[in-house]
Amino acid sequence: MNHQHDRRLLGIDFGGTKMAIGIGDADGRLLISERVPTHAARGAGQALARALDLAQKLVTDTGGTLHAAGIASPGVIRDDGIDLAPNVPGWEQLRLAEAVRDHLGITRVEVANDLNAAALAELHRGALRDADPGIVIGLGTGVAAAITVNGAVVPGHRGAAGEIAYAITGPGWPTSAEARLEADFSGRALDELADRLNLPGGAAGLCAAARTPGPARDELAARVDELARHVATCCLLVDPRRLVLVGGVARDALVRDLLTERLARALPYPPEVVLSTFAQEAALLGSLTLAALA
Repeated sequence: MNHQHDRRLLGIDFGGTKMAIGIGDADGRLLISERVPTHAARGAGQALARALDLAQKLVTDTGGTLHAAGIASPGVIRDDGIDLAPNVPGWEQLRLAEAVRDHLGITRVEVANDLNAAALAELHRGALRDADPGIVIGLGTGVAAAITVNGAVVPGHRGAAGEIAYAITGPGWPTSAEARLEADFSGRALDELADRLNLPGGAAGLCAAARTPGPARDELAARVDELARHVATCCLLVDPRRLVLVGGVARDALVRDLLTERLARALPYPPEVVLSTFAQEAALLGSLTLAALA
């Protein structure tokens, strides 16, 4: 007979650049985790297979019995596929819950959008425990938002609430809706900007160069201006008590300072802006919370 303390939970955070796999105890506390590259150009199938093989290894290493799994994935999750997840070829054809059940032999599997999973972690263990409403802004490979009200994440009618990557930018509207926020501000967009400015190190190199006045600072500030316009609109709709920034780009102090300053100027009631409680693990910890609730 399995005792509660022998139960293990699996969490997987799939990203366009990296995947994080973790094993937690019955309460969703992380026991062990590993991060591996996604190798997005090689397609969805190999990424999923490697993640599940590693998950099986970690379950064996920690002992106990795997009880449930929580999966965090980019995009809008359906039972028969995933919408709005273009960064890994073939990702939209995956049936994640079904694949996890088949590979690991468990029935309790919950799948959620990765930023919604991160918001769940902030609600249960992080910066939104005492803040309602809240907004989580993800600044990583892409850009997205998650809304929390009354202690729960608001997914929207189709699960697409917060997909601000698709917010329209530039002067082409309404005749053209091709210019979108993700092309202006995201880790990928900042990588491209760094290349254009001949700065090594991608987004991180750009942010480092922008600490002193010059073209890098001017270009980054203009990109943050565009981001701030859309985040300000989110804040006007929700009136959050706290706004939490997660993701690799969010960890740059200059980006946070520029965004905070613009929101303070634009909003009649600016929220408190904080960095996520978790270094790079918000979505992974959220996936373990999903498993604990499964």
